Amino acid sequence: MISELQVGVITQTHGIRGEVKVFPTTDDAMRFKKLKEVILDNGKERLTMTIEGVKFFKKFVILKFKGYDSINDIEKYKNAKLLVTRENAVKLQKGEYFIADLIGMKVVTEDGAPFGVLKDVLETGANDVYIVDTEEGKEILLPAIKECVRNIDMENTTITVHIMDGLL
Repeated sequence: MISELQVGVITQTHGIRGEVKVFPTTDDAMRFKKLKEVILDNGKERLTMTIEGVKFFKKFVILKFKGYDSINDIEKYKNAKLLVTRENAVKLQKGEYFIADLIGMKVVTEDGAPFGVLKDVLETGANDVYIVDTEEGKEILLPAIKECVRNIDMENTTITVHIMDGLL
């Protein structure tokens, strides 16, 4: 299991006082109001940033970090990822999982036969769709509904699926 989860990406600066415009990659952008700090990762360095201010503008979150008071201080962090530790991640309900934890899990059929590996998850309006690379090297899309996804076993990193008629 990964120890940090991405909650957003800095897209650009906002104004001249050190604020940044963030594209949220979390289901609930309002969670930024509760966050005290994030880990900024631009590929070269990782910094723990204390959040001083949060505003919302259209689909973006405007963040102000403590100690970064001008556009010159923050400009170099465009396109940086914003991460939170697992302790600061949202609490999941029973039957909810972080996508990052599911990717790479083995997918097996109800009779235990290997089916493939979960490559990615598409988030659609109605339900998520699991993208599975099959044993035969094909890519199959499986709806993440209880009729299809029978069990997710985090301990054994296995997803048990029922292949509904017409899916293959």
